[in-house]
Amino acid sequence: MTNTELFKTIFKRKSVRKYAMTPLPPEIFTQIQDYASVAKPLDTSIRYEFYYMGEEDVKGLLAIKAPHYICIFSEKKQGYLMNAGYLLQQIDLYLSANHLGSCWLGMGKLSKNIPSIKDGMEFVIMLAFGKASESVHREKINEFNRKSLSDISTAEGVEELLEPVRLAPSATNSQPWLFSGRRDQIIVCREKLNFIKTALYEKINQIDMGIALYHLMLSLEYYKKTAILDFETTSVPTGQEFIAQVKIGRAKEKRDD
Repeated sequence: MTNTELFKTIFKRKSVRKYAMTPLPPEIFTQIQDYASVAKPLDTSIRYEFYYMGEEDVKGLLAIKAPHYICIFSEKKQGYLMNAGYLLQQIDLYLSANHLGSCWLGMGKLSKNIPSIKDGMEFVIMLAFGKASESVHREKINEFNRKSLSDISTAEGVEELLEPVRLAPSATNSQPWLFSGRRDQIIVCREKLNFIKTALYEKINQIDMGIALYHLMLSLEYYKKTAILDFETTSVPTGQEFIAQVKIGRAKEKRDD
């Protein structure tokens, strides 16, 4: 699976909520595990582990019934939620690119037979996945219910780079990100939350930002840009919280495709 294939999947990916409950063939399941084992973290210093579960291992009123689930456990340290989002979005796109359904479960919980802490790492979030019993992909870009680029970006000259980020999934489709800066430096921000929203969305929005960062880095790679991710704080627009800045270099050689 190439990054170009993952990039192109962004433009047709959707959250699948209806599944055939027959487990995937062992060889397909092994391929998913193999891909997950080489997923690239946002922060290599954070310990994490993927864990695979069946229908009986998941509970929650809003949990989607699926034959398989992959969850991520992580040590709790600075940036661990964004790291979890960054990692699991790679799996999400991989599944979609292979014509399998997947869906983020922000409210999914572990059943009593699965401990919420493993080797000093805590459960963060999960994806449902399997063979879909509905269409796996969108047919047209206008099927996405997303904000316009002008609503999520004040940066100039990077519209093409940010379109794949605009299409990134987020909890309740909130799209909490804002991008500012210029062609050689994109500043990634998150909307500041009030007291009530902090209690409801602080954790999940941090995961969302990790998803958006993966789409951004995948987009930069597709367009043959060099990119350095920097977490040193810089000034941001009013009402925003700094997340990261991406320093962008010149385009590399032309894409083969």
